[in-house]
Amino acid sequence: MLEDLCKWSSDTDSDRAVYWLHGPAGAGKSAIAQSFCAKLEAQNRLAASFFFKRGHPSRGNGNRLFPTVASQLALCQPELTTTISRIVEGDPSLIHRALSVQLQKLIIAPCRQTFVGRILIIVIDGLDECDGKEIQCEILRSIGTAVHQGPLPLRFFVTSRPESRIREVFTGALQGVHFGINIEQSFIDVEKYLLDEFARIHREHHETMAAIPFPWPVPQVVKSLVQKSSGYFIYASTVIKFVDDKDFRPTERLKVIIMGTREANDKSPFVALDLLYTQILSQIPARQQLLRILTILTAKLDLSIGRIEQLLGLEPGDVRLILRGMQSLVGAADPFPDDIVLRNRLGNLDDWSSGSRIYVHHASFYDFLQDPRRAGIFHTDCDSCKTDLSRCILQTLSDESTTTKADHLVW
Repeated sequence: MLEDLCKWSSDTDSDRAVYWLHGPAGAGKSAIAQSFCAKLEAQNRLAASFFFKRGHPSRGNGNRLFPTVASQLALCQPELTTTISRIVEGDPSLIHRALSVQLQKLIIAPCRQTFVGRILIIVIDGLDECDGKEIQCEILRSIGTAVHQGPLPLRFFVTSRPESRIREVFTGALQGVHFGINIEQSFIDVEKYLLDEFARIHREHHETMAAIPFPWPVPQVVKSLVQKSSGYFIYASTVIKFVDDKDFRPTERLKVIIMGTREANDKSPFVALDLLYTQILSQIPARQQLLRILTILTAKLDLSIGRIEQLLGLEPGDVRLILRGMQSLVGAADPFPDDIVLRNRLGNLDDWSSGSRIYVHHASFYDFLQDPRRAGIFHTDCDSCKTDLSRCILQTLSDESTTTKADHLVW
């Protein structure tokens, strides 16, 4: 798929200026987008990237898309720096105008006025994660209008779930100028990934795996995991993150997974994934405190670890201790990486200091926690959890001994 993307991005004769990669949650759309960004960046052909994230103050806001793209163009493409800067200086109100105007004035016009000498790609990942259904369609319609106006040294790579409203725009405003590709479920790729990662774990965990014969695990176990994945990488990658935890023996962690997968008889990929999530959460002993922390995460309060501990009346370091063993589902970083590509470039962040923020590895975990049928006892979007969180917030606001007036503004 990456080979096809590279061919499309460099084909000067193609009239398909938009490439839409669609598929269900966990199919690997964002992983492909990140890999594609890395390839384009190495060739100096990445115009900009924007990874939407539902509920995030900046990455969930569709109005931030085109100004962010223009900013990245000005910073990373020297040929466009002066042109874009002059346009913004001449009319600073552009960043508050309609999306179609933003795209035309901040991005399309500079690219048409300036000789770039190569095709630049704008990557927009997770369009369905953009807050507001209408603004999702408006973004696509704006791109469609720009593309239909004539040749551009720009192309747009868009990923999303195959929502009906998004599909309708592609078959309407973007008809004839886009490729629509469904990311296929790939059992073969998942098997290759699992075999490679298990070999790496066996090699890197040399102290605890020295007496375990290789290849590990046995083929029957790998085959079972591949079947349970239903071809989706989110299941496989979560299994690997769980088994690869340096604080535990890989053999024991894998045994936990195997015991859980025996219960998954439904053909839906969510059943196996939900059992995996439940199995991981069930290993956490501090169940009540875990639910309170997960409630804060699903409420999208964007609090630092120190603030969470203060809010819940915990001691410093308690959040890390409570979430120990959950590195396959969550991580922490300071400063919190606002861009997924930047996060990957910086490496695997694992900073659980007081000022860090907790981030969830995949949006499907949020979906799980907020659905009572899927999460069961770990459902966090219930009245009792929200009432408890509200009580904690009111208690913190009223506690003048621990919260100053300046802090009240933050809360």
